[in-house]
Amino acid sequence: MRAMRVCCCVCVSMCWGCAKEPASNELQSFPIDSMDGLLTSTGVVFDPEITADQNGSLRIETPQRITVALYETGDLDVEDALLVYRGKLRSRNLEGKAYLEMVCHFAGKGDFFSRALDRAMSGDTGWTAQETPFSLKPGENPDNIKLNVVIDGSGVVWIDDLHLFKEPR
Repeated sequence: MRAMRVCCCVCVSMCWGCAKEPASNELQSFPIDSMDGLLTSTGVVFDPEITADQNGSLRIETPQRITVALYETGDLDVEDALLVYRGKLRSRNLEGKAYLEMVCHFAGKGDFFSRALDRAMSGDTGWTAQETPFSLKPGENPDNIKLNVVIDGSGVVWIDDLHLFKEPR
């Protein structure tokens, strides 16, 4: 019986340790607990009350279509991988749709984007997870990645808990 308890304690400790480990494939995290580092502040406010992760969120209220540049990564030296931009969005009175957008810039080639159109939201929603992938082939290495949210219409959108991951292709 004692051996079983020791085994259970070891298993629980291992699981607890795993739960606390950061994701090994996470390139960057943007918990949104302030406006620090935000690229666009026009029309964006920090909302400490409505939040997906209890740290606050960004609230965007707009009467028309807008693309809000949130963060950029600079050169991450990543290639031959699937980049995945993940975040949580919430909306109120959204006439149109809102979705995540990732723009990868390649020197000499320009900007290429990926959008989470398959998970676009509209109307009134609670917190909804969205993600948009971008596949990088061998030799393709963006020198900057911009993480945006697009609101294609009018209404209020909150955004929170943003992450950029590198996954195998």
